[in-house]
Amino acid sequence: MDLKIKRLNNNAVVPEYAHATDAGFDLMATKDVIIEPGETVRVPTGLAFDVPKGYEIQIRPRSGVTSKTKLRVQLGTVDAGYHGEVDVIVDNLSDNPFGNVSRYINFVDGTELRQDKNIPDGTYLIRKGDKIAQAVLAPITYANFIEVDTFDESERGEKGFGSTGVNDDTTDYIARSYE
Repeated sequence: MDLKIKRLNNNAVVPEYAHATDAGFDLMATKDVIIEPGETVRVPTGLAFDVPKGYEIQIRPRSGVTSKTKLRVQLGTVDAGYHGEVDVIVDNLSDNPFGNVSRYINFVDGTELRQDKNIPDGTYLIRKGDKIAQAVLAPITYANFIEVDTFDESERGEKGFGSTGVNDDTTDYIARSYE
């Protein structure tokens, strides 16, 4: 399927699939963005998409960023009809409750670099050109909403969070460990 994109600045990189069988394509940062512990930032990609009707682009985390850092990419949707720049929302889950400082800044590949000045411990620098998220073009199923007074019976019913129970062996083990 053809997907029209527009580069909004010279730093924007036209996405590619890394492998022929990949579901997602990488989105890259178009400028350096510093994200301190506890902060949420929008990382610009410099790209706009012309998503066809009946489709969406799903913004998802990259496994390498998630496994090597305290950065978490928030899931997002680019709807058909939205032609503005796609930004990636990133949270820094690093904990720095005492305001500790260091001379090291962290990168999305899990490495760090010594700096000339003190910075909050757990600060990350997303560099221009870093692969920060992945995106998937996916079809949408539209629903016709029908209001009813009752639903057909189901085994689960209204049972929600925790309704399938907890492994009793694990609970007993943990309880015994603290006795």
